[in-house]
Amino acid sequence: MSLAKNTARVGSPPQGIVDVWCDPKRWPAFIEGFARVAELDAGWPELGSRAVWESIPQGRGRVSERVVESGPTRFVVDVAEDDLEGVQTFSVAPDGEGGSLLRLELDYRLLKSGPLGGLTDVLFIRRALAAALGRTLERFAVEAAHEAADR
Repeated sequence: MSLAKNTARVGSPPQGIVDVWCDPKRWPAFIEGFARVAELDAGWPELGSRAVWESIPQGRGRVSERVVESGPTRFVVDVAEDDLEGVQTFSVAPDGEGGSLLRLELDYRLLKSGPLGGLTDVLFIRRALAAALGRTLERFAVEAAHEAADR
């Protein structure tokens, strides 16, 4: 397994941030390459529920997420798509200054790799995934700040 991760800060406290992350109506505003929700279990984001979404044409394709952990400061899903599978963890913690530290990790395994797959992962894929996670978090921080201002 490989690990891609990134962090961001938001000026609002952790309360309610995971709820914003789990709201499919907000996903177009922050998920990198998101196009549309294809399927959503009625119980989303309860444990075991599933969401399937599709990316833009040059993106990740069809992405399936199944909730394996959900709490006020942490949300974990099993992720499956054409090129990889793994576990994505979103977490939020107080930053000590009245705001929050956001962390997004993807612990993944490539499904299609040739003889140089490990090297390609280390040199290119992991870096690209970490950058995409960072862009998602930066956009999400804006969304979470708007939500906090509306409360």
